[in-house]
Amino acid sequence: QVQLVESGGGLAQPGGSLRLSCVASGTIFGTVTMGWYRQAPGKQRELVAIITGSGRTTYNDSVKGRFTISGDYAKYTAYLQMTSLKPEDTAVYYCNFQRTIPPPPRDYWGQGTQVTVSS
Repeated sequence: QVQLVESGGGLAQPGGSLRLSCVASGTIFGTVTMGWYRQAPGKQRELVAIITGSGRTTYNDSVKGRFTISGDYAKYTAYLQMTSLKPEDTAVYYCNFQRTIPPPPRDYWGQGTQVTVSS
C-alpha cells in the first residue's frame, strides 16, 4: 500500500516562504505525475502545480512566478517551494501522485498539511 506523507506546512507572514515536502512509501509502478493541490475553507480543491517525469511543469496562474514544484522520482519525493506568500494562499495543501500508465489512472493522496499566511 502506497502512502504519501507531507511536511513543511505552518504559519508564514505575507511575503514569506515555506517549503512543502511529500514522500511516498512503497513503489508505484508505471508513469507517475507528481502534484500539489490545495483547498481553502468553503472552496473546492484546486490544482497548484504538477510535474511530470520529464520535468514538464504546470502551474495555477495564481502561483506562477512565486511557487516552484520539483520532484525526485528516484526517491518518490515531491517539493513545493512557496515564496512571496499571500493571505489568499492559506489552505490545506495536498500532495498527489497520479499513475497515468498503465491505465486506468490511479491517484494517491497525502493527508494534507495546513498553510496559513497571516500577519
